[in-house]
Amino acid sequence: MLLTEAFYQRPDVTRIARDLLGKALFTRIDGKTTAGLIVETEAYSWKERGCHAYDNRKTARNAVMFGEGGHAYVYLCYGMYNLFNVVTNREGMADAVLIRALEPVEGLAVMQKRTGARQPHRITSGPGKLTRALGIDRKHNGVALTSRQVWLEDAGMRVSRGMTQASPRIGIDYAGEDALLDWRYTIKDNLWVSK
Repeated sequence: MLLTEAFYQRPDVTRIARDLLGKALFTRIDGKTTAGLIVETEAYSWKERGCHAYDNRKTARNAVMFGEGGHAYVYLCYGMYNLFNVVTNREGMADAVLIRALEPVEGLAVMQKRTGARQPHRITSGPGKLTRALGIDRKHNGVALTSRQVWLEDAGMRVSRGMTQASPRIGIDYAGEDALLDWRYTIKDNLWVSK
């Protein structure tokens, strides 16, 4: 079942980041469908220093974050990795969830061809890897997540609190005390969680 705009437009980005665990991210690129179950997320809010839109600063890069929840925010990291985020909250409240890792469920051969990875658990075990595997790049920035290009579905997987773990986000030491927030969520013992 396709996730609706109402799912994304709730005000609590950390709740949405937890709720996205076990949901399926799909793409249909060049006629090829690929998908994976979300096993790792990170929440970002304009209220904390880890966020690109901290203190409500709008730039050309982060402008899509200020729109209504339910759109893709795709940006280039380290000049080489496209990272996929789910914009949340209502217009003007720049919150987003970074999708950090997926467990492949459809189009594995296509993903392996796109990435050149031999081991299946290496294909989507990081935010830059999963976008390459699914064919997501910056042309998808701003795309509605109810489209048939990039979309999310409830795959029927029930992820209880006992199955998940919260920890600090990765690679945001610049955020000071905010780097210590336990806003990274993973499914425990899943092989595809990033290392």
